[in-house]
Amino acid sequence: MKYPKDYLDEIKARLKVSNVVSRTVNLKKKGKEFVGLSPFKNEKTPSFTVNDEKEFYHCFSTGEHGNIFDFVMKTQNLRFGEAVKFLASIAGMKPYTFSKKDEEREKEWNTYKEIYKNYVDFFHNELLKNNNSSNAKSYIKNRGLKLEDVQNFKLGFVTNEINFYDYLLKKFNEKDIKNSGIFYFDEKNKKHINRFRERIIFPINNISGDVIAIGGRSIKENNYLAKYINSPETQFFKKGSNLYNLDKSRRLSNKLDYVYLVEGYMDVIGLYKNDIKNVVANLGTALTPRQISILDQFFNNIIICFDGDESGYKAALRAAENSIIELKPEKKILFLFLPDKHDPDSYVNEFGKKEFLEFSNKNSIEIHKFIFNHYYKDVGDNPSSKAMFEKKLKSVASSIKDNYIKKYVLDYYLEEISKLSPNLVKKNNYIKYTKTRSLKSTQKYYNETKSLSSIEIKEFSFLYIIINKPDFIRDNFHLIKNVRLFTSENKMLFDELVNQSNNFQEFDISKFNIDKNLIDRVLKYASIKNIWEKSSNNEEKIESILIEVLRDLKNYELEIRIQDLEEKFSKDLSEDTFNQLKELKKLQNLN
Repeated sequence: MKYPKDYLDEIKARLKVSNVVSRTVNLKKKGKEFVGLSPFKNEKTPSFTVNDEKEFYHCFSTGEHGNIFDFVMKTQNLRFGEAVKFLASIAGMKPYTFSKKDEEREKEWNTYKEIYKNYVDFFHNELLKNNNSSNAKSYIKNRGLKLEDVQNFKLGFVTNEINFYDYLLKKFNEKDIKNSGIFYFDEKNKKHINRFRERIIFPINNISGDVIAIGGRSIKENNYLAKYINSPETQFFKKGSNLYNLDKSRRLSNKLDYVYLVEGYMDVIGLYKNDIKNVVANLGTALTPRQISILDQFFNNIIICFDGDESGYKAALRAAENSIIELKPEKKILFLFLPDKHDPDSYVNEFGKKEFLEFSNKNSIEIHKFIFNHYYKDVGDNPSSKAMFEKKLKSVASSIKDNYIKKYVLDYYLEEISKLSPNLVKKNNYIKYTKTRSLKSTQKYYNETKSLSSIEIKEFSFLYIIINKPDFIRDNFHLIKNVRLFTSENKMLFDELVNQSNNFQEFDISKFNIDKNLIDRVLKYASIKNIWEKSSNNEEKIESILIEVLRDLKNYELEIRIQDLEEKFSKDLSEDTFNQLKELKKLQNLN
């Protein structure tokens, strides 16, 4: 069976050619393209080029040419189906399985797309040519849009002159029309109602450019109609997993490393028509980690720019707390607040592209600082208020998935919090004066930790507990009996600690014949140090921390086994391997 075109298109949309090729070839940027030595021939002068915009590679010395599927097939000696599985895995997509159910889903998807295409094409034409669309045309003109903008975004207007449900019934069955979400059934009058009647419609495309939903804007001013509505969620449309205008803006990612994320359709169109085309919008719901993760695949910097009023600020705060968990090294999430009573559309239309970009450059604030500043405003001059402030910020920092980012955000918060009680730190039940770590020292620490892998840092935490609480480990040795470490130095240190202490019966680290540098690394880089002081005298908390660390190590072991099996499955495609994979992934979810 053939893979569905939309599945292949989504893989291509999620992966730049340069990202795939750079796993094999050392590429260097040269203008709009990348160049490197040919993987198909031994050469000293680079003749191999990659063009992300056109989505192909070309080797001038051998004539080899193609897309990401061709490249993987030729460089890894894989069949097409194996290359698809490999690239889908890199793109974060589920493997495509062929079954009768999949055939039916593919048929439903093609019908779904066709219904939306019919609907959008028809009412786009109604907006352009129907005289009864004059109110919609006036609204669009007053918003500063031209014919070019209407055509670029395929805007339409849903007139009441035709029963479009009956029109669609000539081509599609009732079930498929119902599943599109465009209509709902009026029980009282026993008829199907067009959800977007008398609204300007904004087609919402998926990453490949297919219409999968619609946003509608009422042009009637009344209190009982929502100003904006979206298609309901369907089998093929999930609000939290899509972004308006992503299909257009992603194509700019080889030229620009940042994207603006705004609230509304008109904000997108307003920036776009002022030549700021790297812009997307969330779809009327709170910003989700999934949407941030999608943008991370294309852009290094996300600038979230919501309206300058109170509701825009509240939406920004929700977005910050939802998205900081996805913060990664080499990636930035920033917030831009426009002057009150302005949104991105009104600001760029009044002041122009240059002023908007200058304002953005001067006023964008990093996500962790925005969150700090927000909660700092409410800190009172009393211990309880300061304690709540510290507790909230630690909670925010602990939610971050990446351990490196988590550490430095927490360090930033703790350093700023310390200024509330300058030069005072509590340690071992007494107060002492201390100096803030110098910027140079912090930078040195950061440079050192960059060379450490995430699993090393997890193992440091495990060894840190052992070194600091050997009596607890002796009494709870069953907890660590089957632990597995992955880095050779940490594994060697663990083995020596167990052996030289006789399974923790006689633990005196000063008498052990162990390289002191190994112990110093653990004590310096263990990520649990920040929470250890408050937990080290509470056995319940120690056990809780240990179990959490062991769970991290177990999950890493599962990831390694899953990767090995996925690689095996891509070669043997056996049902036995697939079933083993399923079982391991169930275990991973349980952990």
